[in-house]
Amino acid sequence: MSEVTVTVRGEHEARVAPERATIRVGVRADGPERTAVVENVMRLAEPVRSSITDRADAGSVVEWTSKRLSVRAERPWSNDGKRLAPVYYASIDFTATFAEASDLSIWVSDISPWDGVEVGWVDWHLTTATRAQVERDVAASAVGVAVARAEAYAGALGLDEVTPLEIADVGLISSGQPLPGAPMLKARGGVAFAADAAPAMEYEPEEIVISATVEARFLAR
Repeated sequence: MSEVTVTVRGEHEARVAPERATIRVGVRADGPERTAVVENVMRLAEPVRSSITDRADAGSVVEWTSKRLSVRAERPWSNDGKRLAPVYYASIDFTATFAEASDLSIWVSDISPWDGVEVGWVDWHLTTATRAQVERDVAASAVGVAVARAEAYAGALGLDEVTPLEIADVGLISSGQPLPGAPMLKARGGVAFAADAAPAMEYEPEEIVISATVEARFLAR
């Protein structure tokens, strides 16, 4: 046997401690008078806003946003099937990104008992720079796994040289028998990434899993 084509898959994953936590918090109010409901939700939202800006000034909150006031009206039905007077609902939503899990936990404990406050879910994540670096490292390792597998297959066949022909995202590598009119899919250095963040409402961060999988084709001689 002088040469053979070897097609393999390479996978790798890394587990990284999250660097940031973004939490969503809503302030809600309702009642029969629109003006009173709006004034009430604005009053309830002010201490939440102040608590966020204070922590932003102190450096524990690295980024935050506030959505505009939202107001809607509903006319409920009575038990005997009659439409009742409108009930107005108003809300203001906030998001805040914390640099430390301990600061997040303290803040949530502080605001949870406040009137009208609804604490939402937490998104644990990495900074853009860290995530990009980890993805590059994981991709390189996945390619390394593919090369090692190809070399192992070649060695089992008594061949000692492998030359890369293609590398692609999972499912994109050509079959060797393309459909009429369809071009061969060549390598563009792409890899498939997946991330699994920590569950919602967990204030003790879990590791973020970043994985990469590639398919590669080699010529073994």
